[in-house]
Amino acid sequence: MDMIASDLEIEGDFEPVERIDGRLDAGVLVLCDHARNALPPEYGTLGLPREALERHIGYDIGGAWLARGLAARLGCPAVLSTFSRLLIDPNRGVDDPTLVMRYSDGAIVPGNARADEAEIERRTRLYWRPYRDAVQAQTEAMLASAPTAIVSMHTFTPVWRGVPRPWKVGVLWDADPRLPSALITALAQDGLAPEEIGDNEPYDGGLQGDTIDAVATARGLSNALIEVRQDLVATQGEAEAWAARLAAIIARALETPGVREPAAYGSRIVAGARHRDRAPPKRAGR
Repeated sequence: MDMIASDLEIEGDFEPVERIDGRLDAGVLVLCDHARNALPPEYGTLGLPREALERHIGYDIGGAWLARGLAARLGCPAVLSTFSRLLIDPNRGVDDPTLVMRYSDGAIVPGNARADEAEIERRTRLYWRPYRDAVQAQTEAMLASAPTAIVSMHTFTPVWRGVPRPWKVGVLWDADPRLPSALITALAQDGLAPEEIGDNEPYDGGLQGDTIDAVATARGLSNALIEVRQDLVATQGEAEAWAARLAAIIARALETPGVREPAAYGSRIVAGARHRDRAPPKRAGR
């Protein structure tokens, strides 16, 4: 079977994690759950045309460039997945029904149609688990040196189901408002108009079992998931420019007193249900 084209060449055994070194006392760890659209050779293209894997259903377009650029500018470690979200989604809990997608934004995924429990367990063991373990290990190493915030980089489509999305950047969060609030303030100070900044838009930041929930929320670590609109970071040059801009914004937000200190805010997601006076928008597809 053919191996799909991707932004990095892979030789030999498929490595499910990309690790970027940085200072353990940097105070922030950058993640990118949907960094690439690569697949292990034995999965071919999951029965999809190659061009389908270049769409947002295959990965977060521009996300890897953003994460690498942030790590370089902030001097911090980063952990990125190397496999397509269509193989198995590293940003979903193991009990999430969308862990292995059989249908995504109009595309049937033939290679997932007959993925039974044993196959999903195999993908979990070989790809999902090594990524999550790498994130946990890096977090532990950093916490031994300094209080650490978690920033997860994602990107979103400019149009969803025919409706244009006005936001340039979205800040997603669950129950801990400290870093998200500081980021939203810093984005406004950087010149973004209110309608260009999404507060839990275009998705709700509370998702039981996602990477932030498992790594940051469960430990009381300050965190935020940042979404950038994909048409703004579709080329490496555009993504590098946004990485430089966001690095300064994140650095400014992290200077807020107490923003990196662990605190038990818990989650407003209990048994899959959201609990808070505020009702954030429902998480949809990407």
